[in-house]
Amino acid sequence: MTTPAPAFPVFGAPPARPRPRELGVRIGLLPPGPTNSIVDVTGISVGHRSVWRDEAAPPAGRGTARTGVTAIVPFSPEELFTNRVAAGAAVLNGAGEMIGITSIGEWGLIETPIFLTSSMAIGRVYDAAVEALVERIPTAGIDDALMPVVAECDDGYLNAARTVQVETADVRAALDGAHGSDAGPPASGVVGAGVGMHGFELKGGIGNASREVVLVTRPRFSRPGRPALGDLPSFHVGVLTLTNFGRIERLTIDGVAIGAALVAEGWPSTEEREQGSCIVVVATDAPLLPHQLSRLARRAGLGLARAGSTGGHGSGEIFVAISTAVRSRRGGGPLGVTTHLHDEFLDPFFGAVVEATEEAVIDSLFVADTVVGRDGHCLPGLPVARTLELLGAAGRLAAR
Repeated sequence: MTTPAPAFPVFGAPPARPRPRELGVRIGLLPPGPTNSIVDVTGISVGHRSVWRDEAAPPAGRGTARTGVTAIVPFSPEELFTNRVAAGAAVLNGAGEMIGITSIGEWGLIETPIFLTSSMAIGRVYDAAVEALVERIPTAGIDDALMPVVAECDDGYLNAARTVQVETADVRAALDGAHGSDAGPPASGVVGAGVGMHGFELKGGIGNASREVVLVTRPRFSRPGRPALGDLPSFHVGVLTLTNFGRIERLTIDGVAIGAALVAEGWPSTEEREQGSCIVVVATDAPLLPHQLSRLARRAGLGLARAGSTGGHGSGEIFVAISTAVRSRRGGGPLGVTTHLHDEFLDPFFGAVVEATEEAVIDSLFVADTVVGRDGHCLPGLPVARTLELLGAAGRLAAR
């Protein structure tokens, strides 16, 4: 088996391919939300800005751009800054960066959208986010600094990253283009921050998935004075991944060693070690406190492991989780009242994070097609037809 030539013009991004669930791939036990994406969580919207250019190398031009910006926006920037959401974070391997993770750890809050981009563009996106958010957030009576959360993965294999390709206008466009579930699932694959990313030596990028969590009564939880669980609403857990890690030999889809099978059939493997990164953004509309959200964020690593990650030496896996149901108003009174879920009911949410993270990674691979970038570098898309044959042979495909 040889790497296929791209079936589309190299001067434009490839069209998105079908998502895995549309093709019969069913990962995990819990049902997905309506859009099977992070926007199933109340208050969440997502916007992308893709940057794709083919110019002469500097100084005549800016070179080859295969990059972009993705913005995950809880509520609106104005509302979020004045009424912050609870947050937690976790680091599996720290060969990467997330600006803002220290204040998340200290306060357990997020007050700005979360921006994703290329490693060497992280400073420019931070500056551009400050500029764009200051324009959107009223400053009357507010003296606090505005400090955006910005995370990165390295897209330098396809993208001429030493020339920072992202501009302030791209950050603004990602913010302005953010939409929630009313517009359907946000784009996955070769879009926004995912344009230049890889996954298991294939084309990676943005991935999405969600799970619905319905709490059920179990005898050990039936205690005097505790309200009946049947009175509680269902909740959603949504995950967005920026997938940029892995060796193809380890690629596992729904428990099937797809990568090893492809390599055995002649698919090329060139990496000597796992390198790259994966940023995972977890959101839920369940009322969870910061320490609980840190525990959810940590479980994202289990989802990556199920897909084939080993958290390699040069791979940065950084995770953040937020709850849109727990708010902290800026300048509020000295006391606040918060309803929250008890820790002993977290297990279904842990399972939801693991399943949704695994599926979001696979989502990014299925949707992303082949991309050619700088110096003729090529990342082939996952061979979907052969992958489905292998999954079918293992009894892992649902009827469509």
